[in-house]
Amino acid sequence: MEESKILLEKALQLKPEERFLLIDGLIQSLDEPDQTIDEIWQIEAEKRLNAYRAGKLKGIPYEEIFPDQ
Repeated sequence: MEESKILLEKALQLKPEERFLLIDGLIQSLDEPDQTIDEIWQIEAEKRLNAYRAGKLKGIPYEEIFPDQ
């Protein structure tokens, strides 16, 4: 944690443009895709699609989900 404080102090000494680049880089690093989660969702989506096609799962009309659209 001490290392984080030191980094923050150094970052606050940067010019605004440099701080922006630093922040942007950090945010982008948090948005990296997680392949494991993507695979889990792909399997789930395929299960739901197959269940829908087999008549085991009913769809919900768009208007019911987004009534104000």
